[in-house]
Amino acid sequence: MQRKSIEQRLISKAGSGRPYGAGRPAGRGGGGGRRKQPVDSRLLDVTRFVKKAILTTDVEAFDPKHRFADFKMHDSLKRNVYTKGYVNPTPIQDGAIPHALEGRDVIGIANTGTGKTVAFLLPLIDKAFRRRGERTLIVTPTRELALQIESEFRDFSRGLGLRSAIVIGGTGFPRQIAAVSKNPEFVIGTPGRLKDLVSRKVLDLTPFNNVVLDEADRMLDMGFVKDIKELLGMLKEERQTLFFSATMPREIGELAKKFLKDPITVEVKSRATSENVEQNVITVKDNDQKVEILHDLLLKDDFKKVLVFRKTKRSTENLANALVKRGFRADAIHGDKSQGQRERALRRFTQDELQVLVATDVAARGLDIPDVSHVINFDLPENYEDYIHRIGRTGRGTKTGNALTFIEESMTMVVRPNVRNFGRGRR
Repeated sequence: MQRKSIEQRLISKAGSGRPYGAGRPAGRGGGGGRRKQPVDSRLLDVTRFVKKAILTTDVEAFDPKHRFADFKMHDSLKRNVYTKGYVNPTPIQDGAIPHALEGRDVIGIANTGTGKTVAFLLPLIDKAFRRRGERTLIVTPTRELALQIESEFRDFSRGLGLRSAIVIGGTGFPRQIAAVSKNPEFVIGTPGRLKDLVSRKVLDLTPFNNVVLDEADRMLDMGFVKDIKELLGMLKEERQTLFFSATMPREIGELAKKFLKDPITVEVKSRATSENVEQNVITVKDNDQKVEILHDLLLKDDFKKVLVFRKTKRSTENLANALVKRGFRADAIHGDKSQGQRERALRRFTQDELQVLVATDVAARGLDIPDVSHVINFDLPENYEDYIHRIGRTGRGTKTGNALTFIEESMTMVVRPNVRNFGRGRR
C-alpha cells in the first residue's frame, strides 16, 4: 500500500461533513493487530484541534493609561525597568500595578504570556526597597516558573540590595537551607518544597507580610489547594495578597474570598491564546508511525524550533533519545530529570542550541520560550484546557504559530462539546 504523505494526513477542514472517525468501530485498529486501550466514554471532538490562525489587531491597538515611567516607583527601580527595555505596560500590568503599589489586594486574570510576572514583581520590589523588613512569599506550581520569576527578580532588583531564595524540588536541601537562613526579602518556591522546609523548621513563614499565588488555576489542577491553604494560614494576618491566574475556577474563587481582603479584580479581555495559532491534526495508525512522521516533519525547513508534548515521563525520555539517535538536536524535560538537567535543556532550547524539546505538561504553562515555530501533540492532552495551554507556547505576542496533533485512526471520535477528559497519564 502506498504510504500517505503528511499533507494527505492533515485534516484541514473542521466543518466538512461528518466528524473525523464517525462510524468507525471502537476497539482494535490498524496497528498490526495490537490491542488498543478502550476509548474514554467522554469522546473527543477532533474539529476543536483544527483552526486557521486569526490575525487581529485588538491587542496591538491597546492604548495604556500609563507608561512605566509614570508609576509611583522608586527611581532606582525605574532605571532597572528602563534598562530591560520596558516602556509601555501590557494590559494586565497597566491595570494591576497601580493598585498593587497602593498596597491593595489584587486578583489578576489574564492569558499566559501577558506579563503577569512583571505586574506583581515591580510593586513588591518597590515596597521592599522603600520599607526594610518587608518579606514576600511567591508560590508557583512548577520549578521552571519559579526559576523564571527569580531570574526576572534579579534583573529588576539589581543594585537595590534585595535578596531572594529559590525553594524548589529536584535540587539539594543544603543550598536552599543556607539561602533561606539569611532571611531574604523574597522566597520563591513550589508548594511541596516550601512545606518541606517549614516542617524541618528551616523556613518560618510568620514574618511574611506579602504573598503571591502565580498560576493559581494550575496549582488547582495539580492538587496543591490543600498545601496552599496551609501555607497561607502560616502568614501574617495583616498582609498584601496577590492572586494571578489565567482563569478563575470556582475553587480558586473561594480561596480568594477566604484569604484576600477587599481585592481589586483586574481582568484582561484579550483574544484567546489559540487564535493566532494555525491548528491541524495528522492521522496515524499507531505510535511507531508517529515517530516516522515526526522524523519527516523535523526535516522540513520551517520546523526550526519544535516543542513536542508527551503524556508520561518515560515516553518523553524515550522519544527524545530516539530523535537524538536519528541525528536531531533534541532533549527532554520531565519530572524525573534533575533540576540541573531541566534547566540545561530549557536553556539550550531557548538559545536555539536544540531543534526539539520533548516535554510533559510541566512545560505547558507559564514558560516564556521565544520563537517556538511548532507545538506537536504527540500524545493527546488530558483535556481541552491543557491543549490550549500547550499550543500557547507558540504564536506568542503578535506572532503566529503552528500546532499539530497526532490522532490514531483506531480511535472512535464523535463530536461532543465541553469535553473535560480523554485519558490520563503520569507527568
